[in-house]
Amino acid sequence: MNETHQHIFIEGTNKKNVLILLHGTGGNEHDLINLGKHIDPTASLLGVRGNVLEGDMPRYFRRLAEGIFDEKDLFYRAEELHTFLKEALSHYAPNTDLVTVIGYSNGANIAATLLMKYEKIVDRAILFHAMVPYRNNTVKEIQNAHIFIGAGTNDPIIPQKETQELIDVLRVQGAKVQEKWYNNGHQLTMKEIQDARDWYSLIR
Repeated sequence: MNETHQHIFIEGTNKKNVLILLHGTGGNEHDLINLGKHIDPTASLLGVRGNVLEGDMPRYFRRLAEGIFDEKDLFYRAEELHTFLKEALSHYAPNTDLVTVIGYSNGANIAATLLMKYEKIVDRAILFHAMVPYRNNTVKEIQNAHIFIGAGTNDPIIPQKETQELIDVLRVQGAKVQEKWYNNGHQLTMKEIQDARDWYSLIR
């Protein structure tokens, strides 16, 4: 397998379900492991570290400023991550039936890019505090994808209108999106995680 990304794989008792875990800025492949266990205690977990450094903080792609992405790098890194995930899933979980990507902030933005640009690699997505990752480029059909989006009405990093734009884009392309809004800024709270778990349990 091509080891382009530092990662951790924890095999679950239910080998048919895999959660791909993508951290926020400054995180690493271990950051969302406990969150993943809370969402599905039986699933296998694949935590992946971003390949870009902003100072000493890992990210999945570069940004030019807060909320302004380097789209050229975004597409390059998305292709790199897409290739890695295909190989990793084939290597670690060749018999899986259900793949769910869970991303927070920067991790949610790269996950949204995978959904919008590539043929199906995941069946479900949980995106915490995401925004529309790119404009003026192709968005493929996302028929039958189930997506949970948790967002902040008062998020100082991701304006509400940016998340709403992402929701609208996904729905126009055929995705089934469940949105939940919270008044906790950019913070990821247990209430948000529990709502995502409840959604995941219903649509499995």
